[in-house]
Amino acid sequence: MGAIRQCSRSACRQSAVATLTYVYADSTAVLGPLATYAEPHCYDLCEQHAGSLTVPRGWEVLRLAMPTSPQQPGPDDLLALANAVREAAALPPKSQTTQTQRVPHSALEAPPGAEGTRRGHLRVLREPS
Repeated sequence: MGAIRQCSRSACRQSAVATLTYVYADSTAVLGPLATYAEPHCYDLCEQHAGSLTVPRGWEVLRLAMPTSPQQPGPDDLLALANAVREAAALPPKSQTTQTQRVPHSALEAPPGAEGTRRGHLRVLREPS
C-alpha cells in the first residue's frame, strides 16, 4: 500500500478512512471505503468527518459498507510483489552501447553554428576580440 493519506478537510490531520465522491447528475453523494488511489475529484475523510457528513437539501447520501478493520496485504498481494521482483531480476541489463555519450566541451564554448543568433529566449554573443 502507499503512504497514509490524510483527511481532505482543512486543518484536520487525522488519517483518512473513507472516500467521498459526488454524482451531480443524480444529486447523490457516495461515501465508501478509502479508495485505492487518490483521485482529483474525490475527497478522503477521517472517521469523524465521514460520520458527520451532511449534504445539500434534496441530495441523497449513499453510504457503502465500511470495513471494520483496515485491509491488510493478503497472500495474493505478497505473491504479486514477489513475482514482480523475480521478473525484474530476470530481465537482461540494458546495453550501454545504445546510450549516447556526451562529449565534454569547455565551459565558454558556444554551440556550433549558433554564434550571434537568437535561440528561444537566449542569445549567443560572440566573444569580444
